[in-house]
Amino acid sequence: MILVTGGAGYIGSFAVLKLSMQNEKIVIFDNLSTGHIETINTLKKINPDICFVQGDLNNISDIENIFKKYEISEVIHFAGLSIVEESIKNPSKYYKNNVAGTVNLLNAMVKYNVLKIVFSSTASVYGEPEYTPIDENHPKKPVNPYGKTKLIIENIMDDYDKAYNLKSIRLRYFNVIGADNLSRIGEWHDTETHLIPNIIKSAYIKTSPFKIFGDDYATPDGTCIRDYINVCDLADAHYLAIKYLRKENKTDVFNLGTGTGTSVKEIFNLTRGVLGKDIPFEIAPKRKGDPAILCASSKKAQEILGWKINHSIKESIKTAYLWEDKLQKLKTI
Repeated sequence: MILVTGGAGYIGSFAVLKLSMQNEKIVIFDNLSTGHIETINTLKKINPDICFVQGDLNNISDIENIFKKYEISEVIHFAGLSIVEESIKNPSKYYKNNVAGTVNLLNAMVKYNVLKIVFSSTASVYGEPEYTPIDENHPKKPVNPYGKTKLIIENIMDDYDKAYNLKSIRLRYFNVIGADNLSRIGEWHDTETHLIPNIIKSAYIKTSPFKIFGDDYATPDGTCIRDYINVCDLADAHYLAIKYLRKENKTDVFNLGTGTGTSVKEIFNLTRGVLGKDIPFEIAPKRKGDPAILCASSKKAQEILGWKINHSIKESIKTAYLWEDKLQKLKTI
């Protein structure tokens, strides 16, 4: 049985859906601080055999009870906080939840002899890019507490491998987008910080123009360039990582992106085209710490894990729009 921490969240729920399609047995562990019980209910309708336990990684008894009750073979670890701006304002919250919570999880794994984990890491561990596309050997100099917590966890996992033979696959994501093509699950944050859902939301909430932060970067159209990866493709990578751990029993790290960068203005125009709506926008000042270009090399994941990119940005925007439309309609009921 696979333990999925944070399985009620955005990416975690898609991993659960993918694992369900592969007939894996799953138990979700989530404190529902940012995830949604409605997502759990949807997943259980799709696969009634999914188990759900509400608990917190900062409560050691909560996590140990999981290992006592269920025969866990591997862990996929999504649980954690991920808003960069919040991490800068309140680093204590991030070190407690992300780092201390993960140490509690790893200690429970060692105690109950569960020695395989796939970890949800981030491109933020790299900081300001020294070259692009960014490969796994790029220097790691995170510029905010969120990225620092993820890098600390990766370093801890290296130590746990040496000391306790706990093997880990760390997946460093770039910009994740899209929703389920049947609008069953999707991106659902009470405080939304991601570009595409915020563009879509601005089509519904017409109180002010959409803000594009900076248009004088050293890029062709002056706006930031990012690497956007579909959430279903990302979920595929987690299943492949589990298969790799089972077969190779080896610690490793992989970047997950498309290798192709798209600017904020290009995303904005693509989204307007998908929605068929004219969304007003204005240029706002640059945000501190936003690199001009972040683009991944995912060659290693493709060669070693056999990972493939199956969804285009336009497809991802369309599914994100249909999902947001569903959420907006639920608000009016």
